[in-house]
Amino acid sequence: MRAVIAEDSLLLRVGLVKVLEMAGFEIAAEVGDAEALLAAVEEHRPGPALVDVRMPPGFTDEGVRAALVIRKQWPQTAVVLLSQYVEERYAADLLTANTSGVGYLLKQRVADVQQRPHEGLRSPFLPGQPMSPNDDMPCWSPAPATCRCR
Repeated sequence: MRAVIAEDSLLLRVGLVKVLEMAGFEIAAEVGDAEALLAAVEEHRPGPALVDVRMPPGFTDEGVRAALVIRKQWPQTAVVLLSQYVEERYAADLLTANTSGVGYLLKQRVADVQQRPHEGLRSPFLPGQPMSPNDDMPCWSPAPATCRCR
């Protein structure tokens, strides 16, 4: 499955590429800002797009705004938001716009997902799958019964 990664931190972006490749994903593009993300999704039409919530130039909600565009223009592309902190309003914005193919992952939990990335990263576009391989991983799901959240 082809994926696109949008993360402004080069170290984290390289790490995400490695984790996803180890899980069998083909990385179609890796970018550092929202504008490049939209261009990459348009060109490659990936299964998932992993998107940092805050990206250049303003480091506010550029990733979320790009994710909303992706879900509207390319609904077949699932979006997993990556964030340093649990920011409920961002996930709520995305879920309000379209309640399928959406995930939320804390950056500090990416290493936890490495053990079973197919569970934590494939789930936003596999119906009925848990959003998180760990009971304590904050996550969002359009079907709360399938999401093990606290």
